[in-house]
Amino acid sequence: MMTTGRTLPSMTSSSEYELDQDLGVIRLYRRGPAVKLELNRPERLNAWNDELGLALRDSLLELASDSSVRAVLITGAGRAFSSGADVREPAGRTPDGTRDVYSVLTERYHPIITSIRSMPKPVVAAVNGVAAGIGLSLAMSCDLIASAESAYFVLAFVNIGLVPDGGSSLLVPSRIGFARAAELAMLGERLSSQQALEWGLINRVWPDEELLPAAEDLVWRLANGPTRSYAGTKRQLNAWLYARMDEQLELEARIQQEMAGSADAIEGIAAFAERRAPAFRGE
Repeated sequence: MMTTGRTLPSMTSSSEYELDQDLGVIRLYRRGPAVKLELNRPERLNAWNDELGLALRDSLLELASDSSVRAVLITGAGRAFSSGADVREPAGRTPDGTRDVYSVLTERYHPIITSIRSMPKPVVAAVNGVAAGIGLSLAMSCDLIASAESAYFVLAFVNIGLVPDGGSSLLVPSRIGFARAAELAMLGERLSSQQALEWGLINRVWPDEELLPAAEDLVWRLANGPTRSYAGTKRQLNAWLYARMDEQLELEARIQQEMAGSADAIEGIAAFAERRAPAFRGE
């Protein structure tokens, strides 16, 4: 069953979201107490490079501490929410020459995920295309997730010989359970927005052309709601579901660093860049 924007109580006014800050790879729009954060690398399907990761981290930390902001919408420019990490712009290297994935995760990505979960205000994701890898993790960290009908989700790490990170090994099973999370993580297959709705991974599916206006209205409604109540609800859910989030994020980062030096990951990343099927050897 597809849920449309018409099922939501309307708090629409003639006001529009207006550009507040243009940080290049991130754009912030504002409508009173509501903010829309737009990932802005459409030519790369909003893949995360160093610049985007740092700008997203700093913007979310600032929004979390700004009491004049009462609800946040996260979406992507162009035809994607986010295709994940930009493997064509690799991380730095450890002293032994391995890609330094651990530092990227712990210093840049983890503060993004934890700031969304701890932010004392609701955060909504509007998934307007592919949400893959760390892009999927970003969406899953939000309180509510709305999706365009044509959008899809991919826990794509396994396709290049890596493991889930950015909290997805915790955030995904907390929504859909072990069996379905294991299927997504180990098979790396696309999950349509409709299937994601039926599984309970997301909250709403709207026709493509309705997604952004409906999501903007939803965030406007939340921004004018009982903010302290929302914050209290987040504290309750975090305490029950995510009390060990920091521990799990650390585990993910250590295992991902281990995987980054594996022969399969090196082959998987090379195959992705060369647009060919990988030849994994289990090493």
